[in-house]
Amino acid sequence: MTTMTEEQRVLSPQARLFALNRSIPTPEELRELIALEDEQIAGRAARIEASAPHMEGRADLMRLIKERLAEEEAAPPECERILAEDLTRNQFREVVAQFAVDGLTESESFLPIVWRLPRRAKMAIFRVLVDEFGCGNLDQAHFNIYRELAGELGLSQDERDYLLTTAPETFDYVNMFFWAASRAPRPEYFLGCLCYLECSILYAFKCFADGATRLGLEGARYYTEHLHIDHFHARELQNAIREFDAEADLQPAKVWTGFMLASEILGAATEAAIASAQRVAP
Repeated sequence: MTTMTEEQRVLSPQARLFALNRSIPTPEELRELIALEDEQIAGRAARIEASAPHMEGRADLMRLIKERLAEEEAAPPECERILAEDLTRNQFREVVAQFAVDGLTESESFLPIVWRLPRRAKMAIFRVLVDEFGCGNLDQAHFNIYRELAGELGLSQDERDYLLTTAPETFDYVNMFFWAASRAPRPEYFLGCLCYLECSILYAFKCFADGATRLGLEGARYYTEHLHIDHFHARELQNAIREFDAEADLQPAKVWTGFMLASEILGAATEAAIASAQRVAP
């Protein structure tokens, strides 16, 4: 019989899964990781896939993706307006803190997907990864720009300091990509998750950029850089799906599952972060 460590007793299941994902697990920890992942991420993906619409092929998939993105852009939630227009600097600081486990480690979880993709799809994804890591320039790497934003707001620049204070919804977001890149049964799940992220940022990050700019934060650059570069990334994800279809047996329902899983999880994470900020004193 194994004994739980103090960390296991204190951390939420979502935070524990994140900590395991950021470690080199022992065989026992790997079993724990997979059990937590099945419960928190893989099970949700299975439910979405079970109700996926019928698609004859990539054309149907891309039509549904385009329609879904248009629907979301046309009907932003009220929390996005609050972020753009109402939050004080102290409250915006809480939003940054809530997303720190993602921003401070941005794209590191994506790397295992590279070997799982056919060659041309691999190249499209790798072009995105090169940008995420600043083309080798630390000053331009997204995780480092977030680090500067955290420092400007007087926040810790170590993701481990947020394990006890981050909402479960944010951990779901980060843990989703660890699963999709490393352990999802097919790489199409990852393509769907990242396609949603890169395409939705083009409208979903506007409220973050507007709020940070309104508050005079130099770190608004983190959000404006995404609004600039993710036009390119959105195209590359569509290229990756097209190249996968040409080189391998694309399963559209699995891309759709990843896309909808990311929509569900990222939307919940944003709402939770803004709700947490509203509980902070102005």
